[in-house]
Amino acid sequence: MLVGSVLSIGGLGKSFSGQPILQDFDLDVKTSEFITLLGPSGCGKTTLLRIIAGFEKPDTGTIRLDGKNLLSLPAEKRKVNTVFQSYALFPHLTVFNNVAFGLKIKKIKGRELQTRVMQALEQVKMKAFAERYPHQLSGGQQQRVAMARAIVNRPRILLLDEPLSALDARLRREMQMELKKLQREIGISFIFVTHDQEEALSMSDRILVMQEGRIAQLGTPRQVYEEPENLYVARFIGDINFFPGIISKTLDADQVDVTIFGRQITAHTQRSFQPGDKVVLLLRPEDLRLYEQPPKDIKTFTGSIVERSYRGSTLDTLVRLDDGLLLTTCEFFDEDDPDFDYSVGQRVYITWVKGWEVVLPDEDS
Repeated sequence: MLVGSVLSIGGLGKSFSGQPILQDFDLDVKTSEFITLLGPSGCGKTTLLRIIAGFEKPDTGTIRLDGKNLLSLPAEKRKVNTVFQSYALFPHLTVFNNVAFGLKIKKIKGRELQTRVMQALEQVKMKAFAERYPHQLSGGQQQRVAMARAIVNRPRILLLDEPLSALDARLRREMQMELKKLQREIGISFIFVTHDQEEALSMSDRILVMQEGRIAQLGTPRQVYEEPENLYVARFIGDINFFPGIISKTLDADQVDVTIFGRQITAHTQRSFQPGDKVVLLLRPEDLRLYEQPPKDIKTFTGSIVERSYRGSTLDTLVRLDDGLLLTTCEFFDEDDPDFDYSVGQRVYITWVKGWEVVLPDEDS
């Protein structure tokens, strides 16, 4: 277990009907860390939460909480609480009694119960709603009550299985900020499951991208977005453009020449390549730049505008290169520039900000 970790998972494995769901899974969660599990359906996210919570038993592996074996404890004795997607509030109980339910199971009563419940409701800004019933609350308020019910037990880890997915877009954005703020204030480690990439990028200290029960990449939001470690992560996180190429020359420790559609492009990379290696040069839509006239002393690709989409603050453009490749670009809208907008069919020159490219081995080849 790493120093500063609250939860340590080692060699975890789980199969259902002979189908592996988690495979040799290792993870250390730091104290007061907000870590998000991101991946497609069936990759093992919810199974991992259920094993940590004690609702499922792993086939192999260990889980330690504060250095102690967690797997030997039943679910009710683990310092772990779960906030479910449905919130699972008792409709016949008031907000106060919903939050107090777990404490009553533990035989806590009287002044201690009253104090702890009201403290938890205060933390989620729901103290004034203590005597209301779930049906009298909005979706966001119900979500806060579910949070209060989880934190009243003073867990070391809080597990959140897509708790915001039932909210409308505006309320979801508000609750994302509230949830992150609450996590900082109470200092509990959060393990958060979501399908929403933007949600993961905006809320997390680290993101764990899962692929078929394994870790495809673990890093900060900026790392997984700007520096994907493999093509799976690159494809999964956000929109991205792929330029197939071949290494023609290695220049120094962090630069290579890549031949793309007959053009030799110098690219930055932290990986080791040899001449002749097949690679993919990756660029996010916002990395690309469009010009009506070829910029001086900059190598460009040429193509034609296929589609333009106005999105308020940005303009998204689909460009078909003369070489046949389709590219997606995203530019911040500049209403003071009369030449900013382009028309469908217009010829343009495409380049990118030097150093923003990522070069990865072409795994598909």
